[in-house]
Amino acid sequence: MNEQVAESEGVQLDAAVGSVEQASQALREAFPGKVRPDEREGYEGVIVDADALVDAALFLRDQLGFRYLSSVTGVDYANDGLLESVYHAYGAESGALVFKVQVGCGNPEIPSLVSVWPSANFQERESYDMYGIRYAGHPNLQRILTWEGFAGHPMRKDWREPYYEEEHKPFKTRHPDGGVFRAEDRNPFGRNVQYSPGFDPAKWEDIAQSAVYDGLMREVKEEGLQTETITVNVGPQHPSTHGVLRVVVVLDGETVVDLMPVLGYLHRNHEKIGERCTFPQIIPYTDRLDYICSMSNGLGYVLAVEKLIGIQPPERAEYIRVIMAELTRIVNHLMAIGFLWNDVGAYFTPVIYAFNERELILDLFEMVSGSRMMCNYMRVGGVFEDLPAGWMEKARALVYDRLPRFVDEFHRLLSENEIWRSRSMGVGILPAEQAVAMGASGPLLRASGVPYDIRRVEPYSIYDRFDFDVVVRHNADVYDRFLVRMEEMRQSLRILRQAMNQIPAGPVQTGKKNWTMKVPAGEAYHRIEAPKGELGFYLVSDGGSNPWRYHVRSTSMINLTPLAEMCRGHKIADVVVILGSIDITLGEVDR
Repeated sequence: MNEQVAESEGVQLDAAVGSVEQASQALREAFPGKVRPDEREGYEGVIVDADALVDAALFLRDQLGFRYLSSVTGVDYANDGLLESVYHAYGAESGALVFKVQVGCGNPEIPSLVSVWPSANFQERESYDMYGIRYAGHPNLQRILTWEGFAGHPMRKDWREPYYEEEHKPFKTRHPDGGVFRAEDRNPFGRNVQYSPGFDPAKWEDIAQSAVYDGLMREVKEEGLQTETITVNVGPQHPSTHGVLRVVVVLDGETVVDLMPVLGYLHRNHEKIGERCTFPQIIPYTDRLDYICSMSNGLGYVLAVEKLIGIQPPERAEYIRVIMAELTRIVNHLMAIGFLWNDVGAYFTPVIYAFNERELILDLFEMVSGSRMMCNYMRVGGVFEDLPAGWMEKARALVYDRLPRFVDEFHRLLSENEIWRSRSMGVGILPAEQAVAMGASGPLLRASGVPYDIRRVEPYSIYDRFDFDVVVRHNADVYDRFLVRMEEMRQSLRILRQAMNQIPAGPVQTGKKNWTMKVPAGEAYHRIEAPKGELGFYLVSDGGSNPWRYHVRSTSMINLTPLAEMCRGHKIADVVVILGSIDITLGEVDR
């Protein structure tokens, strides 16, 4: 068991040179006149001129040790005539160094940073799609969540959907102030779709699809024979793509030559919906992101709001939050391992075996929140309600007795299976350097030999009070990702036992329960070690009761960035296994 756990072994992220403040100062000194502090009240970081962005990014990465680019997103400050691209970069044990580029709304063009941090790939495409910011030099700058016939850029403040009513909830047309009506009555079919200027759906050719194919097609020469590859679609309606994900695969026979994930089939503009809501009203929507992990989603979001406001929840609420988050980690890993085995072809036996234990944890979630999956339990300043009578006794029986025995039995049942080992060992290798560059996180990153866990390197809530090991493996393949998740369940049980022993009595909520609150103007980014990896929330407030900007740094989407690198050279049957080993939820990918 010791071979599965390591505190100090493995490839480390470079330690950043000094503190974030020192690094920020060094960046300003290296680029005088091009880098300046963000002096807006409530904001942090530096503003970089667009023409110095690439050089400043290289300096950050190579000279200052900020090798991990976590988040890239856009913000609309159209009232000031500006669009802003916001970046959060990290070293091994540093906080976020925030840097921004501001451009005019008329010609919003910024150099791409994909050549510096490949993790920017999908995120720059999303910012282009949602805000219209063009990232010059991007290898594949096309829409990612919408299609090329889509009218406008939906996160812009001047964009209006066909069923638009008002900018912020609660809408005046709703009860009790107004009369309820069917939106379809005001937007009859045929007049409720907006197209890009000059776009004629009758003459439409799928440019995005042909661009995907054209970018991937190639010839293969073998021993004097000139052959062509074939391009096939896996999904979006396919049980092994874990939702409505489409993967375009270029094959030479059965060998993968190239691959491209095509996203957006489940996109519903979660972030736009969030910006229409008050800060507390967003909490139920976070449940629908990674719907396997609603407790963790809610925790990440309320921590971001609390950081923006500057409030501290009560001690008892902190312990309850950790207990729910670690139970969620076990739920997620049970499902990830069960479905991964199903992807290999083991049918549903491991899934059913895992689901039996998952159901017992969902019983606990239902007791505290009234719901098994969409729990809506976290609150700004605490949790919804205290633990009900009998809850702790049921939880202790699971954590101290049943779950430890089950995890050991599950491990014995699966880990030595000859077929499983042959299908997973040496398959889907993601080297450590590549994992860091592509923004991988969670078990995907730690199975590549990088012992990076946000609960340890940047402790949030009360995680600094608990003794646990960061699980790391070094072979960087599908089998090691399986072992990391298996051992992380043991470490979660270890944290749970400590939390249950230490939990104090007291209140579980700071302040009143309400669905609106004034939040001070400014920005905040908070990230957590969610079960699948780094889940981040970026918030901008203008001082009102609704967020000016609400962005989700999606673990599942960014962990798809290295999929092509992991699959090249393998057989088409391995693609399903490699994808399953990443562990994604499409609700979080597409938002």
